[in-house]
Amino acid sequence: MQVTRSLTFLLLAALGIGATQTATAASQEYPSRPIRLIIPNAAGSSVDTLGRIFANTMTQVGGQQIVVDNRGGAGGLIGMEIGKDAIADGYTLVSASTAAMVIGPHLHKKLPFDPLKDYAFISLFGNTPNILVVNPSIPVKTVKELLDYNKSRGGKANMASAGVGAQSHLAGVMFLNMAKSEALHVPYKGGGASVAAVVAGESQWTITPAPAVAGLIKGGKLRAIAHSLPAKTALLGDLPSISETVPGFQYGGWNGLLAPIKTSKPILAKVREMLVKTSQNAEFRRLFEQQMTEVVTNTPEEFRKFVEEEIKAMGPVVKAAGLQPF
Repeated sequence: MQVTRSLTFLLLAALGIGATQTATAASQEYPSRPIRLIIPNAAGSSVDTLGRIFANTMTQVGGQQIVVDNRGGAGGLIGMEIGKDAIADGYTLVSASTAAMVIGPHLHKKLPFDPLKDYAFISLFGNTPNILVVNPSIPVKTVKELLDYNKSRGGKANMASAGVGAQSHLAGVMFLNMAKSEALHVPYKGGGASVAAVVAGESQWTITPAPAVAGLIKGGKLRAIAHSLPAKTALLGDLPSISETVPGFQYGGWNGLLAPIKTSKPILAKVREMLVKTSQNAEFRRLFEQQMTEVVTNTPEEFRKFVEEEIKAMGPVVKAAGLQPF
C-alpha cells in the first residue's frame, strides 16, 4: 500500500511539473499567432474606433496581428459573454467599456456574465469624455444658454440619445437633474442615428462620446458647448467643463482590456506589457488625441476597483432615469 501511494505521488508530481513546464513554455512563446480582440459594439461606433486604433498599434508592438471581432448587440452583453466563455490561452481578449460593464448590471436582472468575477483585468487604455453638442443653428454657445434655451422651449427642446439606457441617455438625465432643467428625450437606434439627428436639426442637442462627434465639430456641423470631465483639459483646448456651470457633474466613458478569468498570470503579464508599450507609442497617442480621448493605464487591481466603483455610482443615475431592470 505504501509503495502504491508513493508511486501515485511521484506520478502526480511529475504531471504537475510537466503542466508547469508546458504553461511556462507557452507564456515564453506568447504571442506566437494572431490574437482575437472582441469588441462588444458595432463597427463604426466610438468604442470600435478606439479599439481598432489600439489593435493596430498593439499589432506593431507585439509582432502578431490583433484581429478585431465585432460582436455587438444587447448593449454589449453578447460580446462580453463570448469573451467570458473563450479559451483562456491569451489569444482572445476583450475591449470592454462602460455600457456592458457598468450600465448593464443595473438594467438586467440576469446578466450572462459577472463583470467583476468572470474576467481577468489587465488595464484601462482610454478615458473618453462626453461632449455636449448642439445644432449650430440654435442660439446656444454655453451651458447656461442651453439651460435658458430649454426653459424658453417649455422643456420641449429635443435631447437625442442612442437609446433608452444608453450612455448618452443617462448622461443627459444626470445633466438635466443636476441643472434642474427639462427637455424632451428622443431615443434613436444607436449613437450614429442620434448624432445625425442633431446635425439635421431634428433634435437640438445631445451629450455623446467625443470620438463620435470629433470630426463633425471640426467640420462645423455641430457646435461643442462643454465636456463631461471634472475640469478643463489640454486635450480639449479651451472647451469648458459642464461642471463649471453644473457643479459636480461628471460622466465619462472608458476603454479597458480584459481576458477570460482562467488566463495564466505569465500570459496576462505579457499582454499588459504590450498594452503599456502601446500606450507609450507616439502615433497611438496622436490618434487618440484626434479622437479627443486620453491615454491612461493602471494596474489590474486598480482597474477592477475602478469598475466596481463605477457600477456603484451608476445606480442612482439609472434610478433617476426611471429605468427598471428587465
